[in-house]
Amino acid sequence: MSPVTGTSSSPVAEGTPRSQGLGARAAAVLVFGSSAAVLVVEIVALRLLAPYLGLTLETSTMVIGIALSAIAAGSWLGGRAADQVDPRRLIGPSLGVSGAVVALTPAVLRSTAEWAAPLLLLIAALTILVPGALLSAVTPIVTKLRLTSLAETGTVVGRLSGVGTVGAIVGTVLTGFVLVSRLPVSGILIGLGTLLVVGGGLAEWRTRGWTGTPALTLVVVAGGLATTVAPGACDTETKYHCARVVADPDRDGGRTLILDGLRHSYVDTDDPTFLEFEYVRAIASAVDSAFPEREPLTAHHLGGGGLTFPRYLAATRPGTRSLVSEIDNGVVRINREQLGLRSGTGIDVRVEDGRLGLRRVDDGSRDLVVGDAFGGVSVPWHLTTVEAMRDVRRVLNEDGVYVANLIDHGAMAFARAEVATLRETFEHVAVLGEAADIGLDPTATPLGGNLVVLASDRPIDVRATQEALDSRQTGWKIATGEDLTSWIGDAQLLTDDYAPVDQLLEPYSPQSIR
Repeated sequence: MSPVTGTSSSPVAEGTPRSQGLGARAAAVLVFGSSAAVLVVEIVALRLLAPYLGLTLETSTMVIGIALSAIAAGSWLGGRAADQVDPRRLIGPSLGVSGAVVALTPAVLRSTAEWAAPLLLLIAALTILVPGALLSAVTPIVTKLRLTSLAETGTVVGRLSGVGTVGAIVGTVLTGFVLVSRLPVSGILIGLGTLLVVGGGLAEWRTRGWTGTPALTLVVVAGGLATTVAPGACDTETKYHCARVVADPDRDGGRTLILDGLRHSYVDTDDPTFLEFEYVRAIASAVDSAFPEREPLTAHHLGGGGLTFPRYLAATRPGTRSLVSEIDNGVVRINREQLGLRSGTGIDVRVEDGRLGLRRVDDGSRDLVVGDAFGGVSVPWHLTTVEAMRDVRRVLNEDGVYVANLIDHGAMAFARAEVATLRETFEHVAVLGEAADIGLDPTATPLGGNLVVLASDRPIDVRATQEALDSRQTGWKIATGEDLTSWIGDAQLLTDDYAPVDQLLEPYSPQSIR
């Protein structure tokens, strides 16, 4: 017997009565919103963890991996649960419980980092995995409710998959371009948690089968209150950092700019010639020995922070024009509002990426380029490569000097690779640092921390630089020539095609800036 074809109606999916169906609009809203929420949680989690784990490729990879695991687990388990339980009763708990966890996340992560640091990775994984899985379960649950006809399976699944993808895109764009620039991350997560609990409550009201919303509402309120007293709060949350300005009790004008828990700059608003950090004194020593005293310079700075060195140049070399590429407009605002930056000082700050800012600078137009850009404790990789250094060389005049701050520890693999890269571009290169760190004292164990690298196409006055270092009581030495060649060893060049900066860097201490 041949199978019957051309029937007048399609069969109803087995085990799915029509009364369980869900309207197309409600289904789209649920899938769109839950997918968007997963990406909001993922992006904001990166910002919450950066002060404790660093803003590195490893941190980003870990968070993305956990989020993808949550999506996979939620999709699988949500589909299984929807086949065994009335799907309508699953939506409310999925939204509500995920909302409660999201609202608690800022307080829990910051408290864990402060009081139980070894558990941070585990707690961080759970705060991403749990809400991510519950929210990802919404799509298969909603799909089950919409599949009232086998003949429409492809249409329903394809439509909801597309809606979910659009929701994820909107969540990503909204968070990266709007929310983070306008709201603190704790506010974003508490607000999202509130919306999810409200959504769970509406689903509960529609199904009249779950009564957990009042309890979850209390959890959200508790999360908000706990966030206000949890450690790790910021004076200001910028697009890229958790920022604080701490007054120095020993100097009236002394201020330390702390970004993501790390001391990035020290500024004396009354005396810009006072340089607290050793590496800044080393940069000043290198520059002062390279150019005649009080000669005005035309300088470009990659990275701004507290603008300590541009202020120093303005004070010691009147008429100096400093152009600063600082990617974080929040840091620029802090300089103006809390660190005493005034107009008319010859310091022009542009909110831009340093590599892109270099492209806007004319050939041979700079006496000096200063590299002091950091994401956490790492120089952004695209500012370390041969191609980036060629751009630095392009903007310098024939007697121009490039000086940069580096941080590394242990085997100094990144620092040695960066110096090797500079040697590929400039005729003369020197490294300033503790003798043990730069290979000048083989009997001592390298401690690591800050190094300063100096590069130019004109000879470097080693004696004058060392005398300047000694006069500032840094205790640092300068390595050049064969000493530097021996220290570099077989270090690889960094290029735009291959620059594993985060992998080359050794673990560090948050207080390593000298």
